[in-house]
Amino acid sequence: MNDRTYLKPPWMQRHVGNRLAPLFGRSLVSRLSVRGRRSGQWRTVPVAVLEHEGERYLVSYRGLSDWALNLRTSPDCRLTVRGRAEDLTAEEVPEADRPPLMTAYKEKYGTMPTVSAVLTALPDPADHPVFRLRGRR
Repeated sequence: MNDRTYLKPPWMQRHVGNRLAPLFGRSLVSRLSVRGRRSGQWRTVPVAVLEHEGERYLVSYRGLSDWALNLRTSPDCRLTVRGRAEDLTAEEVPEADRPPLMTAYKEKYGTMPTVSAVLTALPDPADHPVFRLRGRR
């Protein structure tokens, strides 16, 4: 049985929108590359990075996504912003610290297609893994 809280994106978003998002939303959309938790192969997905109080965060707004599960297994990742790649380490934010981050995420990205609807369907911050990004040493 799978008790993973996750709202799977529609086919069009997965196969068309996610491929086009980095082209049309370069100022909002970055590309996150993480190692697959089973295969070890690099997987790349579009993400919107939240900058909040001097820190950068990744919010899995659809719930417990594959990339969030992969980051839990292997926190080293690569973020590509406007063609510039940066190697980072992701640290999961405890559930108790997520509400202000979720509010900031909704304020900044709530007008993007599907974001507001998904956050309304999954209103509990505990349903959304959030990761603080840190430079690798």
